[in-house]
Amino acid sequence: MYSAFTHNKYLLKRQALAMTGKFRFYDTSGNLVMFSQQKMFKLREDIRVYSDETKTQEVLTIKARQIVDFSAAYDVVDATTQEQVGTLRRKGLKSMLRDEWEVLNPAGQVLGSLFEDSMGLALVRRFLVNLIPQNYDITIGQTRVADLKQRFNPFRYELDLDFSMDTANQLDRRLGIAAGILLAAVEGRQS
Repeated sequence: MYSAFTHNKYLLKRQALAMTGKFRFYDTSGNLVMFSQQKMFKLREDIRVYSDETKTQEVLTIKARQIVDFSAAYDVVDATTQEQVGTLRRKGLKSMLRDEWEVLNPAGQVLGSLFEDSMGLALVRRFLVNLIPQNYDITIGQTRVADLKQRFNPFRYELDLDFSMDTANQLDRRLGIAAGILLAAVEGRQS
């Protein structure tokens, strides 16, 4: 497994004013540990994550199963081993008011969920003002294993990914990283 998948905390930054979505992951020391760039004009989402901006070593692939994005399922594959890590599936109608996703294991069974922190804040963000940072939790069963918290920055999307509460390593970091990229990409389309 690629060494950057072993960190407990990351900062994801989406580049502002780019024709395509460019995402950079940093460790707690501020070192770039992964880079991703969405391909333009793709009917079906196909996101590649690389070890750095040279894009010579692909480490993770995130692919939508279908063209329609409403309740899309995104398969997450480790690019170095071709191992399916799991799937993130958006809950279509429920996500209109408050973002909700299911976290599935490689066999397609539901392990847990990814959801926006508060229905009230979600409604304010969608209908009144989009300046309130989003906050997401990932749970496996009833246990909270990750906190994905957007930083307030009106010029660029920044998301802190914190897996430190997952002391039993219930969530594969690769799924958590894919969740961060998908949230940044979806937020980018909604803005």
